[in-house]
Amino acid sequence: MGSFSIWHWLIVLVVVVLVFGTGKLKNAGSDLGKAVKGFKDGVKGSEEERQANASVPPAPPQQVVDKSQTTIDVETREKNRS
Repeated sequence: MGSFSIWHWLIVLVVVVLVFGTGKLKNAGSDLGKAVKGFKDGVKGSEEERQANASVPPAPPQQVVDKSQTTIDVETREKNRS
């Protein structure tokens, strides 16, 4: 019950090909390749963004509006139902 021999792996490969077929396996392989390429491009793009952002100076702080000056005082009335 040690490690699997080459014959075990060949039998597993034959069963997988019989179950899924070569067309589905080829499509799965190309989809996996596209996913890996997209991941690499995403990582490369984020590194380029970090380098570009490092050279841009930070924006000056914005002024804070005093909310007490913008408060609207409202009088409420109770509605009578008849």
